[in-house]
Amino acid sequence: MIRYTLTCPDAHAFDSWFQSGAAFDTLVAAGHVACPICGATAVSKALMAPVVRASRAVADSARPDLTAPQSDLETALAELRRQVEDNSDYVGLNFAAEARAMHDGDLPRRSIYGEARGAEAQALIEDGVPVAPLPFMPARRTN
Repeated sequence: MIRYTLTCPDAHAFDSWFQSGAAFDTLVAAGHVACPICGATAVSKALMAPVVRASRAVADSARPDLTAPQSDLETALAELRRQVEDNSDYVGLNFAAEARAMHDGDLPRRSIYGEARGAEAQALIEDGVPVAPLPFMPARRTN
């Protein structure tokens, strides 16, 4: 795996991991790599410093906490995720069916989140069911 620091035309910088340099080139050419801030797919590699490994003792003490937000944007996304998970029911892959049933009046309305295939989400939107994508993948939970 290789990590690249990338930039978009609006100068947003972000990191992403790729299987190889060739995999990066293929994904970018297909438009599958997008800026997480503005959605632009015209991304390019930024100048990067090489990783120099320190001794084990130094490396362990200097290792960043990867579970903690590293920017204001990550902090806001973490708070949004917490709000969604605390105030909604996770319905997993049943999201489209549950949302449609609530919209049609077959189930009582409540806040839900889950997962839907692209075609399912598009059909919900076309039928006027009020749904929105989340900027994070739902944690798979059993409720």
